[in-house]
Amino acid sequence: MAKRTAVKARKTSQDAEGINPRQPCPCGSGKRYKACHGSGDAILDVPVARPFEGLAAECELIALREFVPSATVELPLVKADRPVTLGTVLPMAAAALVRTDGTAYVGLQVQTRSSDVSRDLARAIEWVQTAEPGDVLPVVGADPDPDPKATRLQDLLDPQVALEPTLHTDFAWWLPEDADASGEVALSLERANEAIMPTDRIGAAAYWVDAGDKAHLRWVRPEPEEKLLAALARLSARGELGLGEGSRYAGSFRAHGVLVPVWDLDPELHAREWTKGAEELGERLEAAVASLDDEPLTSEERRARDGLIGRQITLR
Repeated sequence: MAKRTAVKARKTSQDAEGINPRQPCPCGSGKRYKACHGSGDAILDVPVARPFEGLAAECELIALREFVPSATVELPLVKADRPVTLGTVLPMAAAALVRTDGTAYVGLQVQTRSSDVSRDLARAIEWVQTAEPGDVLPVVGADPDPDPKATRLQDLLDPQVALEPTLHTDFAWWLPEDADASGEVALSLERANEAIMPTDRIGAAAYWVDAGDKAHLRWVRPEPEEKLLAALARLSARGELGLGEGSRYAGSFRAHGVLVPVWDLDPELHAREWTKGAEELGERLEAAVASLDDEPLTSEERRARDGLIGRQITLR
């Protein structure tokens, strides 16, 4: 009997769409393509690199989706029969639910991947308008033939209104007052509470996070990446890139089409002790961005920019 020979199929360096699976996903998530829209369960349509573009709430929405653990904010809907509260994450990472007291929630941190987070949120918001108390929308179903004219978050929100989220130390807001969790909700609540890292908002889309051995400032910035990097480089060359003693610029990561700079902070200091330093840094950064139109980067600043470009970090 002849030996059976196993033949391993050779992987191509690019997928059917011509995208290298090891390169960053075009959707701007910061993940590799093979771990994002290149995976088998992804919706097969064109990724939207900047899903919240055009909204004054863009940076805040990105922060709430990417790294803020427990927060809520009422959405500034242009027209709605029922108010809707946005939550960072809902029980079992549901897309939407209506509590037994009639309060409607939509979630940002969900289990499914999509090419357009804005479109998915709009569908969840429309769902809760007619849902009954106690109803849950586990996921926004995949759309195999997405309509490019489908309703998006930009169609439902007042584009000029910024968000002022309320941060929570746990997920008790999942339930109405005096309600007891049970079953899967109780288990999900327990696990979610255990995973929370202490977080505080010290400015617009600027969040202090206690990661245990270190504290960080994660700041979602609205400027185009090229301009922001140039402004950061200008401050770096001047020695003005920190928030004060005990702070150090760590690097940046991309999320939903924008850059998120990160600073390491002295964990012994309370979050509010960094508020003034963050305000002053924000002012210096805005001034540096404005100066770029009249003052090109010097050779020293260009070297600083090259160094900053190489300092990409990964959230854990």
